[in-house]
Amino acid sequence: MKIMLKASLFVCATTMFAFSAMSFAFDALPEKPPIPKDNPMTEAKIELGKQLYFDPRLSKDGTVSCNSCHNVMASGTDNRPVSVGVDAQKGGRSAPTVWNAAFLTTQFWDGRAATLEDQAKGPILNPIEMGMPDPETVVKRIKNVPGYVSQFKDVFGGKDPVTYDNIAKAIAAFERTLVTPNSPFDRYVKGDKDALSKSAKRGMELVKSVGCTSCHTGPNFSGPASLQIGEGFFQKFPTFNGSKYEKKYDLLADTGLASVTNNDSDKHMWRVPTWRNVAVTAPYFHNGSVATLDEAVRVMAKTQLNKDLKDKEVKDIVEFLNSLTGEFPKISMPRLPDTVGESLIN
Repeated sequence: MKIMLKASLFVCATTMFAFSAMSFAFDALPEKPPIPKDNPMTEAKIELGKQLYFDPRLSKDGTVSCNSCHNVMASGTDNRPVSVGVDAQKGGRSAPTVWNAAFLTTQFWDGRAATLEDQAKGPILNPIEMGMPDPETVVKRIKNVPGYVSQFKDVFGGKDPVTYDNIAKAIAAFERTLVTPNSPFDRYVKGDKDALSKSAKRGMELVKSVGCTSCHTGPNFSGPASLQIGEGFFQKFPTFNGSKYEKKYDLLADTGLASVTNNDSDKHMWRVPTWRNVAVTAPYFHNGSVATLDEAVRVMAKTQLNKDLKDKEVKDIVEFLNSLTGEFPKISMPRLPDTVGESLIN
């Protein structure tokens, strides 16, 4: 059951509905994410996207790459409360993990980007993050690297293959390889009943009975698998106001989706984040205000379900969440095309 919020958005509100524990089915993470028809994946495109992802020359001063905030050599985040961009500027939100982002139907905490391609375009032009002034400047810089020009010709063809759209397509193609299957949980639902500890099994039942899976559903635990790309799955946070956590962790300062739409009805609405690899992506929440996973569980139970969990319940739920850490593919650092004969960064 879904409630339409507006075109292409769905809202999950535990005060409005809940999936029953009986009807909820746990599913393993697929080996491959959806691939858009207008951006088919090839080995050459993935390698080009990987180089761009790691290349700090996509930032104004040559200091920040995509990997700076979404480190694929580790958790896919920077494990900071908020990220640091060009000129040592601090952003306003914690960097979400890029691992398994290909399974999300909208991107960013506020869901403002429908696709990975749309998302890839944002940070490069953000004045706090990578600081490039406009797409034309980005394209000009890439065109001044001979190795990139030849790769874009090979990958995209055409008379003028180095475009901002194609830069985003290449990065998105690489990001679609960042999938972490075969977690202990995945092995369990596929039939290996010894893959989870007794505590994790209790935690798995608790997230259903307590109500967590009202929102954290689907194989990515970020919304129903039936949603199409561009259909965001949103939840108000906090749902139950007045708890001690609001002030302690400054949960209401950022208005979430309303900062994009300017609609009062969207205040404090957030795209439901994935539980996949949540154990390694501390600190937690949009502002990175909560340092530990057990505290994050307590905050969510109180603010979203108006429930105070016992320490043993928290321990079991954390043990279950730990079981969602998957197998990370080996990522090797790419050799970047050389700048030849001149500096690109003034």
